[in-house]
Amino acid sequence: MPDSQPQPARSPDGDAAAPPPGEGALVLCGARLADGRVVDVRLSGGRIEAVGTAGSLAPGPRVDLTGYVLLPAPADPHAHLDTALTADAGGPVPHGVEDVQRRTTEAALLQLGHGATAVRTHVRVGDVAGLRALEGVLAARRSLRGLTELSAVAVPRLLTGAAGADGLAMLRDAVGMGATVIGGCPDLDPDPTGYAETVLALAAEHGCAVDLHTDGAEPARLARLAAMAGGLRPGVAVGPCGALARLPRDQAARAGQQLAAAGVTVVCLPQGDCGLSGGARGGGPWCAPVRLLRAAGVKVAAGSGALRDAANPVGRGDPLEAAYLLASHGELGPEQAYEAVSGRARAVMGLPEVRVEAGFPAELLAVRGHAVAGVLSLGYSRLVVHHARVVARTSAVREYGDVQATVALDLPRQSPRGGDPS
Repeated sequence: MPDSQPQPARSPDGDAAAPPPGEGALVLCGARLADGRVVDVRLSGGRIEAVGTAGSLAPGPRVDLTGYVLLPAPADPHAHLDTALTADAGGPVPHGVEDVQRRTTEAALLQLGHGATAVRTHVRVGDVAGLRALEGVLAARRSLRGLTELSAVAVPRLLTGAAGADGLAMLRDAVGMGATVIGGCPDLDPDPTGYAETVLALAAEHGCAVDLHTDGAEPARLARLAAMAGGLRPGVAVGPCGALARLPRDQAARAGQQLAAAGVTVVCLPQGDCGLSGGARGGGPWCAPVRLLRAAGVKVAAGSGALRDAANPVGRGDPLEAAYLLASHGELGPEQAYEAVSGRARAVMGLPEVRVEAGFPAELLAVRGHAVAGVLSLGYSRLVVHHARVVARTSAVREYGDVQATVALDLPRQSPRGGDPS
């Protein structure tokens, strides 16, 4: 049927698919925005082409988003996909190229289904595994192009002293292979300051971003890192900084002020520590004090961390769960919590801003619900848009016995009475 003729709207749970790249526009119709407006949104060429009142845009291929909230898609700024889904391995985790590629691909698709259209994954380099894990992650990145965006952070174990020479050489090779971010954990090196200096110097040489693991347990060390990192472009992130929540409030606030002055972003992990930060979860909170850090002027994003591996055998990799935890623990309101996994996450990853407005990238997530708070609480059914294409759908249907009781009381249902619109 030509695009010039009216076509029936398709449910996000139905069989409709977005046009292949370059083959016309797609209209998302009847979507509710975070501010409560109900709109139609036309996508084309990887961008949002137009936003209008419901029913105002020209007919064409459409997806009916009635009953859904439409939001900028989340991104995950801190993942460990090379070790994901290994909690039940029952022995040593294999680090062959194909093993890592398979795990990374499966984990990235799982996160895409949750709504994350971009993921920054930390990958260990050096030691016995050499660069095989990175090679597997980069192979997965190539195979997933068009579905989701993966960026790799090279994470060497040691960088100082005689033992660090091999790590530095391996780190240089990793950047040459395609790692776009330089990371690591200074707290695990015998010379944490020297480690950080090496990372920052190499990043400046190659124009790479920096993303370092630290628990933040030693404010003086964090202050030195902030002083060294100030002004580095394209930017420096640290995380998960869970130990800041266990420090006296005045010390944590002072550390936050120093990080803010240096322009360093903190990436917290509300769903649990990732096992590489040099800290321990036992005996206290592991998530950074987000409200305190924001009050000090720090930009805070939230990531997923470990995904069903040795560090967190029940990790989900769901950005909405990370936002839910921030909101439910009182660190942020629902809208601010969602911004931590979307706008703030994209900013720390160097990705362009997304708004549901004409001209912005068409990176979107539609979730069944009526407001952001409800989406974070019960956001099961989802539709994911990447580069103006529908790339993932999840449809959740809940049924009860003795439905006459719900009919008599006129209780709300998941879909209009008479069945799902698909």
